[in-house]
Amino acid sequence: MKILLLGKDGQLGWELQRSLSLLGEVVALGHHSADLAADFTQPERLAETVRTVRPQLIVNAAAHTAVDRAESEPELARLINATAPGVLAREAQALGAWLVHYSTDYVFDGSGQQPWSEADTPAPLNVYGRSKLEGEEAIRAACPRHLILRTSWVYSARGQNFAKTMLRLAQERELLTVIDDQVGAPTGAELLADVTAMALRMLPQRPELAGLYHLSAGGQTSWHGYAQHVIEQARVLRPELPLKVRELRAVPSSAFASAARRPHNSRLDTHRLQAAFGVRLPEWQQGVDRMLQEIL
Repeated sequence: MKILLLGKDGQLGWELQRSLSLLGEVVALGHHSADLAADFTQPERLAETVRTVRPQLIVNAAAHTAVDRAESEPELARLINATAPGVLAREAQALGAWLVHYSTDYVFDGSGQQPWSEADTPAPLNVYGRSKLEGEEAIRAACPRHLILRTSWVYSARGQNFAKTMLRLAQERELLTVIDDQVGAPTGAELLADVTAMALRMLPQRPELAGLYHLSAGGQTSWHGYAQHVIEQARVLRPELPLKVRELRAVPSSAFASAARRPHNSRLDTHRLQAAFGVRLPEWQQGVDRMLQEIL
């Protein structure tokens, strides 16, 4: 099977290069790939790339993820997160290929305390969430052979992430203030990539499993709880690490000015995915601890 992977240089794209290699030949492209166009700001050139490669599977790990910046550049966010995925879906349908696409908990308004299910009505609070929802809708309209995976709070040992920021600040400051009224599940790019590969092994034999699923690590925490866990684990793993922090103060979202509103409730109900594909999703601490062992 020939697989076209887009967004190879991001956290998720990097892990997908590994997991998808078990399924077939992977043509992995990033924004600056030299031979084939993979620029999501030029959707029609992207379509030409799909026609040139002629994959049986397209996996889209590219996105405009700068949530605050999207408020000031909504056209660009929509082009990358909605228009381009719609073009990929059109081309996948023409080829008879499958399309895998990743979306976000930000399609919901973050109200309530219950985990969001696939049946709940989206109501995004910001430009980023609206653009991602439009991308989902464009894919569903153009290509029945799709797998859309909504996830939350993605991290990886590669590149920058919240845990690395907390560890850096903990070595610089005695007091850290961290938001405690946004709740979700930190989800490793490694987990997302592995579950994607497992699902893709089943889809050709069971095409009825196509559709939308929620995929995040088990359990839940706030950003404050996440930071607390990271610092506690760092003290265990690297006792010699010069951590200055003495207090980790919990504060509301309103304590930090931001251009985009964030959902308070980012919990995702993953029962549908676990039942359909026979997977068990580990608690969020397991992946975070493994990442910390790698970066420390």
